[in-house]
Amino acid sequence: MSARTDRRLHFNLFLHDTGHHEASWRLPEADPHALLDLGYHQRLARIAEDAKFDSLFLADSPALFGDVGRRPQGSIEPTVLLAALAVTTSRIGLIATASTSYNEPFNLARRLSSVDWISGGRAGWNIVTTAGEAAARNFGLEDQPLHSDRYARASEFLEVATRLWDSWEDDAIVADKEGGVHALADKVHSIDHRGRYFRVDGPLNAPRSPQGYPLLVQAGSSEDGKEFAGRWAEAVFTAQPTVEEARSFYADVKRRAVGNGRDPEHVKILPGLVPVIADTEAEARELDAELDRLISPEYARRQLARTLRVDPESLAFDRPLPTDLPDEDDIEGSKSRYTLIVELARRENLTVRELIGRLGGGRGHRTFTGTPVQVADTIQEWFETGAADGFNIMPAVLPSGLEVFVAKVLPILRERGLFRTEYEGNTLREHYGLPRPANRRVLAGV
Repeated sequence: MSARTDRRLHFNLFLHDTGHHEASWRLPEADPHALLDLGYHQRLARIAEDAKFDSLFLADSPALFGDVGRRPQGSIEPTVLLAALAVTTSRIGLIATASTSYNEPFNLARRLSSVDWISGGRAGWNIVTTAGEAAARNFGLEDQPLHSDRYARASEFLEVATRLWDSWEDDAIVADKEGGVHALADKVHSIDHRGRYFRVDGPLNAPRSPQGYPLLVQAGSSEDGKEFAGRWAEAVFTAQPTVEEARSFYADVKRRAVGNGRDPEHVKILPGLVPVIADTEAEARELDAELDRLISPEYARRQLARTLRVDPESLAFDRPLPTDLPDEDDIEGSKSRYTLIVELARRENLTVRELIGRLGGGRGHRTFTGTPVQVADTIQEWFETGAADGFNIMPAVLPSGLEVFVAKVLPILRERGLFRTEYEGNTLREHYGLPRPANRRVLAGV
C-alpha cells in the first residue's frame, strides 16, 4: 500500500499503567506498581519522544473507579505528573485530563498555564465533564449533575479559562530596569465574568504562556460532546470501532467546526487504536488470547453492568445482551460509550462473554491483532479515507506493546511518507500543525 497524501499522521501515546488490556498487569513481566512509579512514566515518555510521537496523554478520574481487588487502582494526579515529565523530556507534548465538573476555572487555568511554562509550550488539556455518582459524592453532591448541565458548565468553564489566559497581552512584560517598569498595567486586564456557574474577576496571576494557552483536547462523542468539540476542541480523542463509524464521526465534527466559524483543519480527530502486534498473525492471536484468558469474568461482568445501568445477574455469560436495556436518553453517564458498546454487541450478535473479551482490550476502542504491515495498512486506510487525522495509540501491554509499535510499525509508515522522522517544531501546537491562538481581547480591540 503506497502513500497518496501530503498529510502526515499524528500520534498520541495514551499511558495507562501496565497497558490498556485489563489483564495486562497479570502477565509475568508486568509491574503492578508501575502506575505510581515516576521512573516508569519517564521511561515510556522518552521512548515516545525518541519515536517522535506528537504527544502523550494521562487520563484521570476524581473517584476510585472499578474494583481495587481486581486491577491496580490509584494514580498520581496528572498535572503534577506532567510537571515531572516536562523536565525529563524536551519535545513531546504533554496532555492531562481535568474535569470541568469538579474544578474551578481560575485554579485549573493557572495549573495548566504553569505546565505550559515549565515545559516550554508543550501542555495540553483533555477536557472532560465526568460522569458517575462516585465522583459527585466526593464533591458533596448526592448525584451526578445532568448530562446537559455538565456540558453547559463546561462551555462556561472554557469561556472563563480562555479569557483568563488572554488576560495578559503578549507584550505586557517589558522588564525595563532603567525605567523601573516590569509590566505595562494597561496590558493586564480583569475579566469580570458573571455567569450561571462562575463569578471570576481575574486577571490570571501569570503571564500568557508560550502557546497562548494549552492545546484543547476533548473526548466526548455524544451529541453534546460533538457540539462542544466543534466549538472548542483542537484535538478529539474518540472511540470508533469501525472505519465507517469513524468516517461519519470525522465528517460530523469537522462540519460542526465549520458551523462555529472555525477551520476544520484546526480540529484533529484521533480515534483510539489498541494494537496487538507480532511477526505473524498466529503469534499475535496467541498473545491476544493469552490476555483474554487472564480476564476475571465476574469482575468484567460487574463493570459491564455498571456501564449499562443493569443488574449483573441480568447479563448471562452465554447469551446476548438483554433486549430491555435503557435508551441512551435515559443515561446520565457516558452516553456515547454506552451506545458504542450496545451497538457493537447488537451488530455482531455477541454474547456477554464475547463482548467482555472485545471490551477487555480497549473498552470499545478499535482493537487490531496482526502483523506490523497489517497494522500499518489499517492506520493508512483510516487516515487516507476520511476517518482520522492520526491515532490515540493505546498499547494493550506496556512497555512491550509500545516498543513493538515503535520498532516495527513506525518504520513502515515512515517509508510510506506518512509519519515524521524528526520534530519540525518545539511546541505541542506546532507538532499538530495548529496556530498559536491570537489574544481575543486584543483582536476585539478592548
